[in-house]
Amino acid sequence: MSERLDIVLMARHHDFSRSRIKGLIEAGFVKVNGEVVTKAGAKVDEDDELDVFIPPPVPAVPEPEDIPIDVLYEDENILALNKPPGLVVHPAPGHLTGTLVNALLAHCPNLSGIGGVSRPGIVHRLDQDTSGVMVVAKTQRAMDVLSKEFSSHANIVKTYLAIVHGTPVPAEGRIENLIGRSPFDRKKMAIVDRNGKVAVTHYRVVASSRTVSRVECVIETGRTHQIRVHMASLGTPVVGDAVYGRSRLDRQLNPQPARQLLHAWRLALKHPITREPMTFEAPVPSDFML
Repeated sequence: MSERLDIVLMARHHDFSRSRIKGLIEAGFVKVNGEVVTKAGAKVDEDDELDVFIPPPVPAVPEPEDIPIDVLYEDENILALNKPPGLVVHPAPGHLTGTLVNALLAHCPNLSGIGGVSRPGIVHRLDQDTSGVMVVAKTQRAMDVLSKEFSSHANIVKTYLAIVHGTPVPAEGRIENLIGRSPFDRKKMAIVDRNGKVAVTHYRVVASSRTVSRVECVIETGRTHQIRVHMASLGTPVVGDAVYGRSRLDRQLNPQPARQLLHAWRLALKHPITREPMTFEAPVPSDFML
C-alpha cells in the first residue's frame, strides 16, 4: 500500500518535525530509489529505498574569504559591484562558503553584523546564475535606508537585459499581473489569479537574430523570478533558464548557454546618506552579444 513520502519519513525520523521533513524534501535532499523527489505528497511503496541527506548547519557567522570583487563604485557607506554568474550571494545549505558575503567580509572588515550576521550589507540579491549590478550597505544607517527603499521600490530603478528565445510580440510593452507560488510546484513561481503579489515589467526588444532576441526589462516591482516568469508568459523564455525555459531550444543553439542569460545591467538609486541620484552600470557580458 502506498503512503505519502513525508508521512513515511516522519515515522522513521521521530526527532524531525513535519515541517523539517517537508523542507528537506523540497530542497532536494531526499531520494527514492536513487532519484531525487521534491514533493512531500509523493507516493512511496513499502519496498522503496529512501535516502535522506541531512545538510550541515549553516555557520552562524560567515568567514571572510579572499574572493575577487569587481567594484563599480565605493565610498564609506555603500559599495556597488558587478556580480559574476555562478556566484551565490549569501551562505545557505549547499553553498556554505565561496559566496559574495564571504568575499565582502574580506573586502570590508567592518561589514560584519550590519543588517544581521548571516547576510551583512545585503539589501537585495540576484539569482546565482544572474550577473550584474548589486549595491551593498557598508554602514547601518545606509542599510536602514536602502532596505526600506528596495522593499518599497521607492527611488529605485532596475534595468535588466535578457536573451530570450524568439521575439516577444509586441516588441515593446508592459506586463502587469500577480505572481505567487505555483499551485502545482511550490519551488516555482507562476502568474496566479489570487494569493500573489502585483508584478510589473516594462520590456523592449533591442536586438534580434534568427532565433533569439535581446530584451531590455525595467521592473517596477521585484518579485521572485519576475522577469523569467514574465518572459516565459510571452512564449519567449529566457535562454538557459532551467526552470521556466525550453531545454530543447537551448540545445539547438551554438554555442549552448552555460547559464540563464539574465543580466542586471543598470541600477539607479539615491545615495542613502547624501541623497544624490546615482546610476551604476555593469558591462554587457560577452554571452549577450548577438
